[in-house]
Amino acid sequence: MTKPIYILNGPNLNLLGTRQTPIYGAATLADLDARTSARAKGAGFATVFRQTNREGELVDWIQEARERASAVIVNAAAYSHTSIAILDALLAVDLPVVEVHLSNIHRRETFRHHSYVSAAADGVIVGLGAQGYELAVDAAVALVQSRAAKAP
Repeated sequence: MTKPIYILNGPNLNLLGTRQTPIYGAATLADLDARTSARAKGAGFATVFRQTNREGELVDWIQEARERASAVIVNAAAYSHTSIAILDALLAVDLPVVEVHLSNIHRRETFRHHSYVSAAADGVIVGLGAQGYELAVDAAVALVQSRAAKAP
């Protein structure tokens, strides 16, 4: 059986749909869960969709993914710009990693332009709103399939 794709979300994303909608859009976290689950199911994958406001919990989930997931999609939110711990966990996961952000972090405040997560990601999707999550699923599936095709 194919392992699920872990979709891990960081701080304040639980407020989606009500927080700064001109930046983050009207979709809620539940909407993103439903959209990504449907997209993954269409490709033969399940998802594990989680959100936390705690850095250590995000690290724990990334480490859990090492054994239980086929790929990781991560929106570490503000931790993207600050967390070496999350970077180190992602570097140790040895799975395809796709970073996603609802907003275009490169068009925002200067401190958001750098993402530690990007150093561990196979690909980065920014600025496409909720659709970015669906594209991240497509990318994760393609990366998993590519690795499987290259495996001995």
